[in-house]
Amino acid sequence: MYRERSSNTSKEKIFKEIRSDIINGRLPPGTRLAVEDLSNRYGTSVTPVRDALQMLGQEGLVTIKPRSGYFVTRITLKELRDMLDMREILELAAVERAARRIDPDQIADLKALHSGYTGDDDASYTRYTDENRRFHHLLAEASGNRELADTLRRLHERLARFMVIRHAGKDLPDIHGKLIEKLTKHDVAGAKQVLEEELRETRRAILDRVMAEMSGNWEVGSV
Repeated sequence: MYRERSSNTSKEKIFKEIRSDIINGRLPPGTRLAVEDLSNRYGTSVTPVRDALQMLGQEGLVTIKPRSGYFVTRITLKELRDMLDMREILELAAVERAARRIDPDQIADLKALHSGYTGDDDASYTRYTDENRRFHHLLAEASGNRELADTLRRLHERLARFMVIRHAGKDLPDIHGKLIEKLTKHDVAGAKQVLEEELRETRRAILDRVMAEMSGNWEVGSV
């Protein structure tokens, strides 16, 4: 399952590469992440591997079980639906506040975020997912509520491996461009409508894919 890596790898690189493997489905839920095996593959000591796995644990992508080890986090279908519901509640609250108070500098930051569509490979979709997460975090920050922004950031981290299956890399700049247009005009109703459409399509794509593959790579339980 693991790919061979170069030696002397930092914990940041280990973190990024294991995270990419989880997000893109190369490490399915429930996979045991053996520290010794990973340290051998990365040509490093166990310390940066453990540090990277701890970082992934903070994102909710890895579960740490005392005396058992590290595992790719399993998630039930109900938990996934609950997270998507929570995302909708928080995102709509954030965009409503942001549309009223967003300033030109924040608009510029949102416009500058996307570096463009480059293809359908795993590395590109990992980047698209991260850009989407940063966009929505910046939007939440524009609401002026730091707790709301931090909560949404953590929620997007937990949803990252599901967000990637929408394959919206080619469409994200257009979708977000429409939202930026409404935000620039401080059009609260318009911004909420655009965001609701994005959230609805994302939810449908995620649940359709997960339901179709419940007995395959995702191994998502029902409750």
